[in-house]
Amino acid sequence: MLFPQRFHAGLADGSVTLAFRRWRRPSVRAGGRQRTPVGELAIDAVDEVALDDIGGDDARRAGYADRDELLRELARRPDGTLYRIAFHLAGPDPRLALRDQADLSDDDWRAIESRLARLDRASRHGPWTATVLRLVADRPAVRAGDLAAALGRDKLPFKTDVRKLKEMGLTESLEVGYRLSPRGRAVLDRLDGAGGSSGPTGPTVPAGVSGRRGRATRPRSSA
Repeated sequence: MLFPQRFHAGLADGSVTLAFRRWRRPSVRAGGRQRTPVGELAIDAVDEVALDDIGGDDARRAGYADRDELLRELARRPDGTLYRIAFHLAGPDPRLALRDQADLSDDDWRAIESRLARLDRASRHGPWTATVLRLVADRPAVRAGDLAAALGRDKLPFKTDVRKLKEMGLTESLEVGYRLSPRGRAVLDRLDGAGGSSGPTGPTVPAGVSGRRGRATRPRSSA
């Protein structure tokens, strides 16, 4: 469940506490969490609703000026069941604090190493975690499509893999591309120190890819 930038201020100050979406099946559930650029939302309720049941107060709580504006937006996507999602801002994205934690204890390292190994084992295209970490380190602020092409991979599966590293607090999204977080750099240092370029989580970055460093831009905090 994504929120355009125009809703971010309302999410942050608590004035936006509803959303209306048409889905074939709900993509969130009551009791779950949803990450946004302003923090993490706690999902309070997900209910089917009819257009006639939406009032002006509902529209304003969803960030619209009035009911008519909301109905015009919903008319752009007429397919699927209409759901009313209630939520509140639960706090900051926990990944923001995690990615700055670069002082790894032995327990931290064992847990990270084990999770990276599981990601590598589960991959259909072979071990990839160390390769992608090195690639992002060497080429910050480079478009995901260009990074994927450097590895001979399609962009969307590559972005999915980077997102898995972001969940661990190891990478950060920029306006264009990515960079390693302080935690990610510490992990890459440990990987290279433990196994070198032929360590357990993947091969080296392909020749011609390393060393082409992009100019880092400011972080983007979206999920």
